[in-house]
This record gives sequence, C-alpha cells and structure tokens, in this order.
Amino acid sequence: MSLEAFVAETFGTMLLLLLGGGVVANVALRGTKGNNGGFLMVNFGWGLGVFAGVYVAALSGAHLNPAVTVGLLVNADTATLGPDIDKTLLNVVLYFAAQMLGAMIGAVLCYLAYKQHFDAEPDPATKLGVFSTGPAIRSAPWNLATEIVGTFVLVFVIIAQGSTPSGLGPLAVALLVVGIGASLGGPTGYAINPARDLGPRIVHALLPIKGKGGSDWSYAWVPVLGPLIGGALGGLLAMVVSFPAVA
Repeated sequence: MSLEAFVAETFGTMLLLLLGGGVVANVALRGTKGNNGGFLMVNFGWGLGVFAGVYVAALSGAHLNPAVTVGLLVNADTATLGPDIDKTLLNVVLYFAAQMLGAMIGAVLCYLAYKQHFDAEPDPATKLGVFSTGPAIRSAPWNLATEIVGTFVLVFVIIAQGSTPSGLGPLAVALLVVGIGASLGGPTGYAINPARDLGPRIVHALLPIKGKGGSDWSYAWVPVLGPLIGGALGGLLAMVVSFPAVA
C-alpha cells in the first residue's frame, strides 16, 4: 500500500466521521440549528459522509471501514484490496491503521466544530452518542446480531455493486448506507464499521469534554466484533452468489 493510498484512506475516513458525527451533533446537541431533526436526517448525513469519503479515497479503493477490508480479503473473486494493492497482512494492517487514524481525526474535528454546543449540553449520554453508538435495548447477543446483519448487507451489496453495472459510483454506496440506517439502524444506531465506533470512542475518552461521563467500554466490543463478522459473511456469500463480471 503506497503512502498516497494510505493518506487517501485516512482522509476519506476522516470526512466520513466529520460529516457523520457532525449530523448526529447537529440533531442531538442542545441549541443547534438542526436540533431534533430526526433519525432520517442522521441517516442522510451519514450517507452523504460516505459519498464524500469515497470520492476522496479513490486511490485506496475507498474502504473507509475495516469490515469492508475484511470482506474483500476473504472474497476469492476479488484479486486485490484496492487499485494495485495486494492481499497481504501488511496491507490489511495499513488499511486498519488509516481507518482508525482518519476516524479519530474526524471525531476531533467534529468536536471542535460543535465545542460550544458540547459545553451547553447537560446530558453525558447525548455527548457520547455523537462519538459512538449505543443500543436502544441493551442485550449484547441481539445487539451483536443487528450489527452482523447490517454490516453483511453493506459488504454484500458493495461487492455486488463492484461487479454489476450501475453508473452511480459513490452515490450507490451512499444510498445503501441511508437505506441500512433507515431500515436496520433502530436497534443499535448501525455502527456497521469498527473504526467509526472505536476511533471516536477513544477520542471521547481522551478529550477534555465538559461533563462527558464514561465512554461505555462495556458495550464497545459489540460494534467492533459484529461488523467484522458481518463483513466476512458478506464477502464469503458474495462468492457463492457469483455476480457476473462486467467488462
């Protein structure tokens, strides 16, 4: 993986988290212009964050998500991880590192953009919700299942879209994320991306956020393990279905 591809993956993931975290902050934090904008607004904000991130990260293949990297890794029908990027352990680690770094930078920038509103927000759980996901009903096995199913849909369709004609490019993935959020996001807030959840959760723990409370580490494994399992399943099942190659 070249330095240019590493930087592209980092900046793409940074934009994803800046815009995705930003829409959550806009809807959730007290006194913003978008306060109480609703869950569908959050879905579209994340989708458009993906849209921006995929364009910026074209040099790396724009995974922006360790689950996507794992899905491509286990899928024998995909020869590489990205443009001229071989399937090696080192390259997988570099993807993970770029995604985590970008997610953490994006979370910091989101915090700076909404600093005054973080200070004005009295609820620690609302502040944490800008950085990371949490379940509507806490039940680790079922929360894990939700994340597996949502991420499976993401990776399975991404691989299908790469082998079938659409002409939509990054917009197809953006609309997919909006759809997953609207359809499957209710139980857990649809992390569907280990870096998206873990990186900002670490930032939440480290930043001197006024009245922030804890970072809910007891739940943090669910939005990491669930998406990794779902991504692997998506990559494997895509081989079974055998999407037709498009010239």
